[in-house]
Amino acid sequence: MQSPDRPIAQSPNPSSNRLITQLPDDLNAFIARLPKVELHLHLEGSIRPQTLRELAEGKSWLKGKVADWIGERTRESYRYGSFPKFLAAFGLVSLLLEGPEDYALITTRLQEWLAEQNVRYAEITLSAGVILWKKQSVEATFEAIAAAAEEAEDRCGVRVAWIFDGVRQFGVDHVRQVLGFAGRFRSHGVVAFGIGGDEARGPAALFTDLYREARDMGLHVTAHAGEAVGPASIRAAVELLGAERIGHGLTAAQDPAVMALLRERRIPLEVCPTSNVSTGLLARFQDHPLPKFLDAGLAVTLNSDDPAMFGTSLQREFELAAAHFHLSNRQIGDLSEEAIRAAFLPADRQQALLTELRLAAQAAEIPGTSLGPQA
Repeated sequence: MQSPDRPIAQSPNPSSNRLITQLPDDLNAFIARLPKVELHLHLEGSIRPQTLRELAEGKSWLKGKVADWIGERTRESYRYGSFPKFLAAFGLVSLLLEGPEDYALITTRLQEWLAEQNVRYAEITLSAGVILWKKQSVEATFEAIAAAAEEAEDRCGVRVAWIFDGVRQFGVDHVRQVLGFAGRFRSHGVVAFGIGGDEARGPAALFTDLYREARDMGLHVTAHAGEAVGPASIRAAVELLGAERIGHGLTAAQDPAVMALLRERRIPLEVCPTSNVSTGLLARFQDHPLPKFLDAGLAVTLNSDDPAMFGTSLQREFELAAAHFHLSNRQIGDLSEEAIRAAFLPADRQQALLTELRLAAQAAEIPGTSLGPQA
């Protein structure tokens, strides 16, 4: 078996590379040693080129498809031009996963990559709806994933939990099947249920009853919202679905009332700036409303979404955010704290991560931070 992939060291955007080199050494070092938590991370979108090649070993028919896919991503600098084109590329990668053993491999490789970035905990979204669409066994696939995750946690120290995701444009019956599997595996690390895909073709109002059922099962609930459509989608996810976190929430910046709703209810946003640039929703990283969200007092977490498909990583998202928005050590620490507090973790595990983060903040001598010494 080939060795794990190296972390992506540079962005396909040359101007971003120049900004990274301008970060102060102490900030770079702080970001590198920061104990991190990631909440918006798709398993299928984490498959780096070397892992794709590893998947194709012994599968002659796959090698050409993998080489073509990697070549196209390189030529297009990890940009897709539109959200539908990205969804098509995501679907193609998913088709390369032929069975449970492939899902187990990419789980292992992802946890190894997270360990290199000092990610201590991640909630990984599994596109269970896509597995159903491929007519594969969700049960056999998740059993392989869970076993691989347990082995990798013991070896790498990265704890993970799972969010089962339904494809909203496939309709209510499809998403109900996904919910059934999420409930079945709740005792095996599935902490939440959510919907992704095309917001316009799968509005939140269709899924109100399913979200009520998910909560009755004891699952947490999330939703992609305000990614490729307007802020009304975010309001619907909060008010109709009772979403506890919002994936992306990009268009909340267009409506002060929606921003107020998120602030008053303390609904965290899982922002993914590079993702929004790569899918053509933003022209540049610095166009992301992250500073506006912070100024408005929203709970904000930083995430990589589909990192291998966008040429990024969680560590790189921190570096880019620090460079483009001139974030201080304290602000970087606060983003990490928000992620820990927004995680679907028991209180004792949250506190352990907060303590680890507090020690990192103290080592960096961050003045006046909320992560300072405990009373």
